[in-house]
Amino acid sequence: MTVAEALNESLVALEGAVERPRLEAEILLAHHLGCDRTRLLLHDRETLRDAEGFFALVKRRRAHEPIEYITRRVGFYGEEFFIAPGALIPRPETELLVDEAASLIRRRGLRQIVEIGVGSGAVSVTLARLFPDLRIVATDISEAALAIAAENIRRFALADRIELRRVSLLEGVAPDEAELIVSNPPYVAAGTALEPTVGEYEPHEALFAPGDGTALLRRIVELAQERGVPAVCEMGYDQRAPMEAFFASRGIGNVRFYRDLAGLDRGFVVDCRFE
Repeated sequence: MTVAEALNESLVALEGAVERPRLEAEILLAHHLGCDRTRLLLHDRETLRDAEGFFALVKRRRAHEPIEYITRRVGFYGEEFFIAPGALIPRPETELLVDEAASLIRRRGLRQIVEIGVGSGAVSVTLARLFPDLRIVATDISEAALAIAAENIRRFALADRIELRRVSLLEGVAPDEAELIVSNPPYVAAGTALEPTVGEYEPHEALFAPGDGTALLRRIVELAQERGVPAVCEMGYDQRAPMEAFFASRGIGNVRFYRDLAGLDRGFVVDCRFE
């Protein structure tokens, strides 16, 4: 079987299972061969080595396993990160969280921040790369996620500026270590049905929160209020109303919600320094 024949057969296998079968077939084949997609076109008449191994990857993707977990790669903020089961796959909308946090860091000259729920480490690594003088404490309760984050920190040579801690929220984090809280916490309401690619493969502890999904968001805001620091959080598109009610109940008025490119509410910036 040639490379071209394998590509065409995998394309047929993926049709109806994924939105972009041609692209994903090329990504999987390039991953299998350890090359870029351009090389597939230049060497499409060559015999495919280990065809069985390649079609095993196709079978996994056809079963809805995220392609990022299969290839162990994910793009975020213009860089390529390591990803594996155990950490949530970074989404494009989370780049907005980075933008909002970066704006605060830049305007106020912040030097020390905390990320709650570091996951893959993509947010902390990106912020550390944007601000060479920034130091970050990144917390998570998941040992698997922390291992993935540690690998990304190692790949970008940032171990001297990003400290990982296996704790819940801000446990053990000193007041002077948190000039800003950044978080993309679990915010999917308990019991929500998700597409198989997400619900069957990504870690539920990084997705679901009790009740309407705002429990952890509210707790993070409470911590920010207790410490008198700003917080930037990602949230669900339908959670603005309950969060507005919560802010009102806490007497917090300095809040701004931000939207994604589709015009949906995606997160908030709350400044508790003056509340």
